Amino acid sequence: MTGLTTKQIEERIKKGQVNYNTTIKTKSVKEIFRTNICTLFNFLNLFLAYLILIAGAYKNLLFLGTIFCNTFIGIIQELRSKKIIDNLSLIAAVKAKVLRNDKQQDIEINEIVIDDILVLETGNQIVTDSVIKEGKIEVNEALITGEINPITKTKGDELLSGSYVVSGQALAQVVHVGEENYTYKISKDAKYIKPIGSEIMKSLKKIIKLISYIIIPIGILFFMKQMNVSNQIDKSIVNTVAALIAIIPDGLMLLTSTVMAISVIKLSKYNVLIQEMYCIENLARVDTICFDKTGTLTKGKMQVTKYVSFNKKNIEDIIKEICYNLDNHNATMNALIDKYGKKNNYKVLETIPFKSEKKWSGLTFENIGSYIIGAPEMITKDKKILDEIEQYESESRVILLAHSNEKFINQELPKNIEPLGIFLIDDIIREEAKDTINFFEENDVEVKIISGDNPKTVSKIAKKLNLSFWDKYIDTTNLSEEELKEAATKYNIFGRVTPYGKKILVNSLQEHKHTVAMTGDGVNDVLALKQADCAIAVASGTEAARNVSQLVLMDSNFNSIPKIVKEGRRTINNIERSASLFITKTLYALLLLTLFMFVDRSYPFIPIQLTLTSVFTIGIPAFILALEDNNERVKGNFLMNVTSVAFPTAITIIFNVILILITAEITNISNQDISTLAVLLLATTGFMHIYRISYPLNLVRRVLLITMITSFLIAVFGFEKLFSLSIINRELTAMYLILGLFSYLFFSIITKIFEKYIYKIKIRKRI
Repeated sequence: MTGLTTKQIEERIKKGQVNYNTTIKTKSVKEIFRTNICTLFNFLNLFLAYLILIAGAYKNLLFLGTIFCNTFIGIIQELRSKKIIDNLSLIAAVKAKVLRNDKQQDIEINEIVIDDILVLETGNQIVTDSVIKEGKIEVNEALITGEINPITKTKGDELLSGSYVVSGQALAQVVHVGEENYTYKISKDAKYIKPIGSEIMKSLKKIIKLISYIIIPIGILFFMKQMNVSNQIDKSIVNTVAALIAIIPDGLMLLTSTVMAISVIKLSKYNVLIQEMYCIENLARVDTICFDKTGTLTKGKMQVTKYVSFNKKNIEDIIKEICYNLDNHNATMNALIDKYGKKNNYKVLETIPFKSEKKWSGLTFENIGSYIIGAPEMITKDKKILDEIEQYESESRVILLAHSNEKFINQELPKNIEPLGIFLIDDIIREEAKDTINFFEENDVEVKIISGDNPKTVSKIAKKLNLSFWDKYIDTTNLSEEELKEAATKYNIFGRVTPYGKKILVNSLQEHKHTVAMTGDGVNDVLALKQADCAIAVASGTEAARNVSQLVLMDSNFNSIPKIVKEGRRTINNIERSASLFITKTLYALLLLTLFMFVDRSYPFIPIQLTLTSVFTIGIPAFILALEDNNERVKGNFLMNVTSVAFPTAITIIFNVILILITAEITNISNQDISTLAVLLLATTGFMHIYRISYPLNLVRRVLLITMITSFLIAVFGFEKLFSLSIINRELTAMYLILGLFSYLFFSIITKIFEKYIYKIKIRKRI
């Protein structure tokens, strides 16, 4: 073959039949900064800050700190996602050997054109889909199909881009370039920035989106009402800003990101790299986990577990010679080498390489005859021997060693073959696999094993792990997409699954309302890893698998997964508990704003007073409580769980304000006294809420509650001017005690009523 001529190459380039760069562009760094900074949420807060500046109330600008932190965390997260996506590459080679103008040339892979003749040798990566025209090679497709054994390819056979040449030489004609290549089709479906699948973040975004729509019209109406009451622009602006910023749960977003970040640091101690911190929540909610066999349940290597001799002869010397002289690049030969080593003392007269269609290889040594090693049924027809071997085949891969005094005949088996014995070869199972799977089964998480390997082989491994579902397996080779979807919930072991098949299985489970985690290590797992709610890769796997996964086990130890689940449960349960503090503020702020649209009174709070109460009844307590141990399973809907706890407190705060307004009408106290009473009762209700969500009190919670109350009182009595509060005299103290008693009674009653009502809803909807 001479290959393409220069003219033919130029014609194909003009037609666009060249292996152009198929890299999918992501957002630029500039765009990431712009989209995170220029948000409606940020503009609203900056506008409110601008109004405070106009009013000259500079001390009320403290709320901006949270906004800056939220924006910074958002930028860091998106930059990290961009880096991961940009690094996703399934083709490692940068050069290719081609035959052009009857000469061999080295060219860039993006210069390959349709019909180019690739020169393939041992060790080469196949960079474009091709068809063999001359020669014979063995190809390793493990990275793209999951099949661990080399496959022999001859004239007319298709070669998939992304696979490797294990042995032999061949000339192959390019049939696909660019987007038509097999690897592009995989990477195209994987190269996108998947939205954060966090229920917490989705809930927060829904709340903020709703607030963003209503805050401007409500703010304008509220400002007009306050102007009508006080007839003072500066005071009306400060009151309006105080009412509006209280509605926005910006601190909750910061708390969530901070606590997640702390979990990332804690998990790093277990050699777990968290590439997407919100995946911790998904793993805590997972009810189905899909394991790949190779690299996850097994180490991707094989070992000789036993040699069964048929004639009591010592075979160690001869097997060392075979290991040295047979150049078979497969898992079986590597296992024999690991067990026996190599030696080169005998002269070899002839070597028969392994061929997948023959399933054996052999050598003829000078003076000692020929030795054959391979599949028993392909080497001997001795029924007695085959029957004896059959008892081992259900548990292990069996390799027969045989001898003949005759030579090979035209590279076929010699005559008078004598079976010497069999090697039992098994996948090396990860020591931690059994404990890890048992953990999930004990915690009501269903386990699925999805592999590109033979389902019977996978079933044997599951049986050795003593898994209850070892016999629930299916070969997916001839299943249609619909049949594969139906099988997803019926079986636990799936064999001969293609990369797209793995994705279909994961997607089908998700369509049945399952939260799915997927583990994997190869390119054949990339699509499924990307589809899964939580993707886990091992550091010893391929770069592509690591890049699309949210978690990477740096020591490739799956025993870390239960630790991740426990950490996720601690984090999410505690965030949910702490979130009720922030949502309480949003709820009472909305209700309070609505109330004062119809009351001819000035709004009772200014921003710095809300900052004071928020620090001691929301910010610090929320952060401390979010770091406690909590291994309860994550249940229910986030918003339902949070609002059911927050509503009684929010309604109590509105009740307090109404009591204060009634008291003000009777006693004719000043607006500053009204604000002081409102701040005191707001804090009191906040402390009651903390007690409620912290019960039963342990040492940490008791110290937290006492410290927050003490700190609040020091601020109230020591810095009353800073917070625009009245000096608390006997009259105010008496009013506070009476109103506080009514507040406590109301809070107790409304809490019991609400808990009973929510419990009935949860039972009805099975939340």
